[in-house]
Parts: sequence; C-alpha cells; structure tokens
Amino acid sequence: MPQLRVAVVGAGIAGLAFAAALRRARIDCHVYEQAERLTEVGAGVQVAPNASRLLHRLSLRERLSASAVAPQAIEMRRWDDGGLLQRVPLGGLCDRRFGAPYYTLHRADLHSGLLSLVPPDRVHLGARLVAVSQGADEARLHLADGTTVAADLVVGADGIHSVAREQIVTDEPRFSGQTIYRGLVPAEQVPFLLDEPRVRLWLGPDRHVVCYPVSAGRQVSFGATVSASDWREESWVARGEVAELAAAYEGWHPDVVRLIGAARRVSRWALHDRDSADRLSSGRVAVIGDAAHPMLPFQAQGANQAIEDAVVLALCLAEAGPGGLDAALHRYEQIRLPRTTRIQRQSRSNAETFHLADGDAQRRRDVSARTTSGLDQHEWLFGYDAERATTTSRSA
Repeated sequence: MPQLRVAVVGAGIAGLAFAAALRRARIDCHVYEQAERLTEVGAGVQVAPNASRLLHRLSLRERLSASAVAPQAIEMRRWDDGGLLQRVPLGGLCDRRFGAPYYTLHRADLHSGLLSLVPPDRVHLGARLVAVSQGADEARLHLADGTTVAADLVVGADGIHSVAREQIVTDEPRFSGQTIYRGLVPAEQVPFLLDEPRVRLWLGPDRHVVCYPVSAGRQVSFGATVSASDWREESWVARGEVAELAAAYEGWHPDVVRLIGAARRVSRWALHDRDSADRLSSGRVAVIGDAAHPMLPFQAQGANQAIEDAVVLALCLAEAGPGGLDAALHRYEQIRLPRTTRIQRQSRSNAETFHLADGDAQRRRDVSARTTSGLDQHEWLFGYDAERATTTSRSA
C-alpha cells in the first residue's frame, strides 16, 4: 500500500505537534516553514492537562518536567486592592484528578521539545507558501522561490493569516480592539511573586494582567492587555514601549505596578481572531491550530487546542489509511469543531467579562467567580482526552 504523502505548512507548535504525532503513527511528512531559522521568540504559554497528557504520550514528559513549572493555583484578583475573586487549585490536586499536570513554560521550551521529535531533514526552512492548488488526486504547495511540492494531503498550520485556509473558507481576521504587551522578568527581580508558583490575573476596567513563572522558575512571564485602535501589528518581536505600558496601569495594585516596572523590554501584539468556521478541510487541504480556529488568549487554550487538533488528525489519518482520506478528514471535523467552536467563542466572551468597568455588571461577575472556584467547572476543559474522543468516535 503506498505511503500517504503529507505536507505540513508551518513549523510552530501546531505544525510540529502534528509532525510528531504523525511520526508516532508511522506516517511520514515534510514541514515547510517560511522563517530562515527557528529562533526563541514569544514569552510564556500555559499547557493545561488536556494538552499535557498528549505531550507526555508523545514522549515529552521528562523534557517538560525539567523546563516547566507546575503552578499551585490560578488566582483572579481585583485590579486595585488585589481582592481575591477566584482561586482554582492546580498542583497535585489537578494532576490526580485529571491524570496530567498543568504547566507554565516558555514557549521556546515547548517549541524546542516538539522540534526534537521531528527528524531535521523533514523540516524545510525558508519555504514561504504563496498559494495552494488542488487536483483530483493531489494538492500542490507553491513556494515563494518557485518550488512546487506535491502531496496527497496539505495541512495548514500557518497561523491566523493562513494561506492554506483560503482553500476552505473565505473570511478575514477580526481585530478585537485590544493589544497585548508581553514580557519576561528575572524571578529575582519580583520576589513578591515567588512565595507560591501561581498563575495570577488582575482584572480591571478595559484591561487585565496575567503572569506566571516559566523556565523552571527562573523567569516570570506576563501579558498585559490594553484597549487600542491604533495598533494592528501582529509580531512576536514588534517592540512595545515600557513607559506606555506603565502609564496604562498607573493606579493598579502595587504588585502589578512593580511587575511592569521590572520589565526592561516588552513586545506588543494586536489581538485578532476569526469567526468560527463550519469546516476544517476541503478536498486535499485541512487546517489545524490558529489556521483553523484562531482565538483570543483569554482562556489560555490556543496552544492546547492546536495540540489536540494535531493528535486527533494524525489518529484519524492513521486509522483510515491512504484510501480513506475523505472519511478521515470528515471524522476530524466532526470530532474537533464542536469543541474548538465552544472554546473560541468563550475566549471572545472573556474579552468583555475580564474588562468590565466597576459597577453592577462587575459585581455580578465577581460573585459568580467566587461561587465557581475549584476544579469542577473545568472538568469539560481539563478532563477532555482527545485520543479517547477519537477512539470513541470510531466505535460510534
């Protein structure tokens, strides 16, 4: 039986997770990445149990344990006095309940771990996709240097501005009206945040801040959201002004002010998403991660959902075989769309909920937050096993 030819567009978390999952399933692929070299960009990322269990099965348990932090809780607090609104316990309690830990880590550590699972000769750098074309039996990548690559299946893991997505749905990114400043601070400069490793959020009018330890506790990563209509740039390396960020959070809780004051450099990223699509494939092209369902970062699930996509699609392809491609892609959509649509919409809703002005709506939110502390409310999210869901779909 001929081997399925798979071309993956993008060597980010989604693309590399998919390549690793395909390799585990003994399906070969080639990954095409537009960057000339892979560098350590970005800041922190939260990996919840729904994704960490999958990464462990891909053999990254030891690597993650060495570089990540297992926070003891997620805490939401008021912007001004730091009053506790909600505490979700993590640590050992989370691990025992869901069979996998909650991690915070530097995005580069996750990326390098996934890259280690893919043979170097299967990752092609400086390969910028400009178009995809399809025939009856194959799809073709058209690269900027004039190269054409034929494959039985093209999987777009090329982000929110995906070229591959254009084969499936016609739409445009939606600007949320908000930007996020991201930064990393040496842990010793913010000792007041080190008494217990936690994910901390401060919610306030029109903005919020989140921070947590990464790099085995050596650094603290933070993201600070600000309403803005004049900044549309999307780049991990776009420079932000620390002074502007500090001014935006003047009068906030002293921990927030001191955290921002410890930053020497920040990046600034305009936050976009897209409306939920009703399909994830067309013909010989499928999409995963941000190419499939770009979401705002207000539920910390973007990378997690990319990893789930990767594992589910790889399993569907492995179980269908080369002759069952259409059925495999349909099954992938049926498994993933209800879940990713729910999370994508909840992330957009949180953009409003997190940023309520002080008043009646804010007080109702705070009461609701206090009554939903604990892990029960996260069962549907953290307890989800993408591999089990795929197996169950086959049985059904």
